[in-house]
Amino acid sequence: MGFTNRQILDIALRQSATDLNCNPADFLRDEPVLVPSQANPGARKYLHLPLACHLVSYGNNVVAAALESCRELVSAYIRRFPAEHCFETPNLHILNDALEGMGQRICYMAEYFLPDLGCLEPLECPYPLKILHQQDFGPLYVPTWANALCKERRELDVLGVAAYDGEQLIGLAGCSADCDEMWQIGIDVLPAYRRQGVASALTSRLALEILERGMVPFYCAAWSNVKSVRNAVKCGFRPAWVEMSAKSTAFVEKLNTKD
Repeated sequence: MGFTNRQILDIALRQSATDLNCNPADFLRDEPVLVPSQANPGARKYLHLPLACHLVSYGNNVVAAALESCRELVSAYIRRFPAEHCFETPNLHILNDALEGMGQRICYMAEYFLPDLGCLEPLECPYPLKILHQQDFGPLYVPTWANALCKERRELDVLGVAAYDGEQLIGLAGCSADCDEMWQIGIDVLPAYRRQGVASALTSRLALEILERGMVPFYCAAWSNVKSVRNAVKCGFRPAWVEMSAKSTAFVEKLNTKD
């Protein structure tokens, strides 16, 4: 299936609307929008809805989904600050402090990228590449490839592109079928093989393979992960939206105690 950039954006907007229980047009308004957070079978599999507080912006405004118990404080926050400041400190401390009274804390913050079809192209790799499918992933669910593949949701890992130095796997880009029309790309490269163009070659090739299958590739990175953001941009991906969500205090503390 062929896409245009507009069609790709529309698909992403529809998916975000499903995730947040709102309308796609809500992300294009000038004013903030607040909706109730609730479970939806069409939402991205890893979201674990409902969420106490989930903020999304495509640049125009903030759309927030919240539980009833947090509705008033979230509403006050997104109406107090411009959209871009809702996702950064020092303003973010106001929301986090209010959520702590509800047993919640800000947990996940990320930037999401969509392909620019005018820039996306296969990039050269100094090592041979190979397409992998779900049946090839079995022995690869180890920490080395934990960004490319997800052991906990292995049934969603559907396609990959691998780079080899002889018989050794040295880089892997994988994608998970996190929702009906969009597949998310993750990438890992062994430390000794970084800064050689391996990551960008794998990412760009996988993105094109996804598009050929009639799906939309998307890429996620923390905005502080400069290496990952550079990889996305080099491959022809462009910033599309940002997200921030809260989780229970116990959940956050558990993450912070992991080795």
